[in-house]
Amino acid sequence: MGWPVVRYKNQLFIIVGLIFLMVFSGCDGRTAGKVVAYVSEDRVFSEPILMDFERDTGIEIKAVYDTEETKSTGVMNRLIAERDNPQADVYWANEPIRAVVLKRKGISESYLSPNAAGIPSVFKDREGYWTGFSARARVLIVSGEGGAPKSIFAYIDKEWKNKSVIANPLFGTTTSWVSALFSIWGDVKAKDFMEGMKANGAKVAASNGESTALVINKEFVFSLVDSDDAANAIREGKPVKQIYPDQEEGGIGCLVLPNAAVLIKGGPDPENGKKLMDYLLSTETERKLAFANCAQIPLHKGVEMPSGVGNMEKIRVMNVDYESVMEKMLEIQPYLKKWAGY
Repeated sequence: MGWPVVRYKNQLFIIVGLIFLMVFSGCDGRTAGKVVAYVSEDRVFSEPILMDFERDTGIEIKAVYDTEETKSTGVMNRLIAERDNPQADVYWANEPIRAVVLKRKGISESYLSPNAAGIPSVFKDREGYWTGFSARARVLIVSGEGGAPKSIFAYIDKEWKNKSVIANPLFGTTTSWVSALFSIWGDVKAKDFMEGMKANGAKVAASNGESTALVINKEFVFSLVDSDDAANAIREGKPVKQIYPDQEEGGIGCLVLPNAAVLIKGGPDPENGKKLMDYLLSTETERKLAFANCAQIPLHKGVEMPSGVGNMEKIRVMNVDYESVMEKMLEIQPYLKKWAGY
């Protein structure tokens, strides 16, 4: 008569054990839950980082990427549309301007990651609504022959008349750069500069990529592009060089645009969202992005990186407030459309 009781107890222990595993591991067998990330950084560069996070933490990651067609605005607009029913935990922005927009709209949440401590204050929100990492700089790419300009003022210098090209200021990081000039110079000086560019024969290209190609092909002497465009051209052995502009004492420096990690308010899994934030802001992530083809510049000190990637400790950075840049970006759109002939 004792054997059935023993068998029943063993079965009970097994059932209790299974329930324990289900509670602490998740009913679908995963060990650490999942996290949803919306991503504006190019998928070819961001996806390997996110897959490493999944492998290293056991947290399943679901990522929604911008496409080339949406030009880094698609997932931001989706976040705005989902404001009352957030579906994402983290937004990986490819520059801080859109992170500022989300803060203004009350879509992001403050989070001060311990890994943000080593990042200079200029590259993060004071209240923790976004934190920068792994940056691009706006640099001059110059044909390898002859003299080379060292300042953005070469665009209005008669020495370089009809020898320069610039990506359309209505799009991408060129918009951010022009908006930064308006924010630090004021409207009068910035408009004088823009009109001076036009009078000096600066060609308007469709993109940074086209600008880079025109310099590589020696159709123009120089252009202002993102540092990854220049670094990749140099890695491929193209006859060009990269120059960080306005580095002299008292110079305005070059504009630096970091990626930005943003925690979304009311996301499905904020704790795993914070873990992803910590991962993105780590020195190891910055090392990986420095060695990737995007050649991004680490913001932490002492991060290993290949030759050709700038050292943030040695770069004179344009002193901008990204919130002011965002405001100017909205304000000057009518002027930029007129300037570009739209």
